[in-house]
Amino acid sequence: MNIINMIISLMGGLGLFLYGMKLMGDGLENASGEKLKIFFEKITSNPAKGVLTGALVTAIIQSSSATTVMVVGFVNAGLMNLYQAAAVIMGANIGTTVTAQIIAFKLDAIAPIFIGVGAAVVLFSKAKRSREIGNIILGFGILFSGMELMKVAMSPIAKMPAFINLMVTLKGNVLLGVLTGLLMTAVVQSSSATTAILIVLASTGSVPIEAAVPILFGNNIGTCVTALLASVGTSKTARKAALVHLFFNVIGTLIFVPFTTPFVALVKSVTPSGVEVVKRQIANAHTIFNITNTIIMMPFIKYLVALVNKLIPGEDEKELMRAKYIDDRLLETPVIAVGQTVKEVIRMANKAKENLTISMEAFKNNNDSLVKKVYENEKLINLLEDEITVFLVKLSKTELSEAQLDIVTSMFHLINDIERIGDHAENVADLSSEKIQKRIKFSEEAQGELDAMFRQIISALEASIEGIQNRDKLKASEVFKIEERIDSMEKELRNSHIKRLNEGVCSASNGAVFLDIISNFERIGDHATNIAQAVLSIVK
Repeated sequence: MNIINMIISLMGGLGLFLYGMKLMGDGLENASGEKLKIFFEKITSNPAKGVLTGALVTAIIQSSSATTVMVVGFVNAGLMNLYQAAAVIMGANIGTTVTAQIIAFKLDAIAPIFIGVGAAVVLFSKAKRSREIGNIILGFGILFSGMELMKVAMSPIAKMPAFINLMVTLKGNVLLGVLTGLLMTAVVQSSSATTAILIVLASTGSVPIEAAVPILFGNNIGTCVTALLASVGTSKTARKAALVHLFFNVIGTLIFVPFTTPFVALVKSVTPSGVEVVKRQIANAHTIFNITNTIIMMPFIKYLVALVNKLIPGEDEKELMRAKYIDDRLLETPVIAVGQTVKEVIRMANKAKENLTISMEAFKNNNDSLVKKVYENEKLINLLEDEITVFLVKLSKTELSEAQLDIVTSMFHLINDIERIGDHAENVADLSSEKIQKRIKFSEEAQGELDAMFRQIISALEASIEGIQNRDKLKASEVFKIEERIDSMEKELRNSHIKRLNEGVCSASNGAVFLDIISNFERIGDHATNIAQAVLSIVK
């Protein structure tokens, strides 16, 4: 096999390995569903829980880089502080060792069986969950087929004098081994892939454990490149999270480098002998290094955070005019991205409700500064609608379960109704401004009627928002009853207004403003009902 054919086969095998790993990871992620979201939501300031969360999530999605990028996204969205992020990142390093342990097994002979069974399940199963299980099985088979292809491609390398000399050099030069691993992972953007290449080389008998261990150390540093790139253009805190990841792996490597020889001896002592001994030694070295490094570094998380805070001083200026909970990095895990989008929609709904309250206060108290505040808030509501819509389009193109896809579809309608509520709040602000300019005064009876209808509107909005937040069909159902009262009140208020006009209690200009207010209120009630209907559809 000439060098060109070798490179082609290696690239093909690596491509199959990465695709199989992604297919398996996506299948596991979708099959776990809401449980994956719960893992992240239960992160506290307890570092042990953060480490466990990072390890579990990475074991599921089969990529420490994806987990770390996701953490950068969470930090950027303000959903996770730096202390929590550091613990999750440490756990991610442990979770990624699961991949190495799996690929150290000699399963290439039965890989075609996994491919056949997995493909059959994916092609002929109608149930979404069954297809996800099929993807896991299929990905597992493709992963090992890629490993076998890489093994065949690399077999001639073991006999090449240049490669033999390189291994001799690496075996005697730990720092060069670390640099080699760093560069390999920085290029491939996957420590699992470079660890797989090491294991394949070991299976050909060309890489001794003494040369492999320093390369493993370098792999851990190289995988930081992905997170560092992901942090470009993010908040200061997100950049700090990426830096924590880098320092954790660099410091861990510096701790282990002087003890490489005893570490290799330890790995050999805990690894049973057998034909595949070096492959298992590499997998065990990867696991022992990351677990030990995490145990050593966990008590020093606060000092690690203090270090990055010193290197990147200060906090971010508050950016009010942007989405808070959604970030494109979250698209790596669609189930979590769906949950975060729901939070952003709830934030938008609360902002619309708040704007309505401010506009009514401006109307009652003839407060021009509150009118201006309504206009500012309306800009944010419109911006949120645009950002959420763009994010939902991207999210709808990811791998989602049928239930999650229904939620995404419903959110397109929700944000449209919420934006319209914001428009009606702005209309009330316009009427407040008109009332101030024309010095219009309302009778106590008229103002009392408006207040009563406004309270019903707020009750409808609160019930619909709570329905979204908790997927509570009882709360959503309450909105329909409130809407009936709102429609009835609108008719009553029109009749009482006509009566006041006939009695000469109010003027025509007063009447026009009054009728416009109750008309906007009634339409807000309609949009609250639409939101409630969407909630019922999601729950159903």
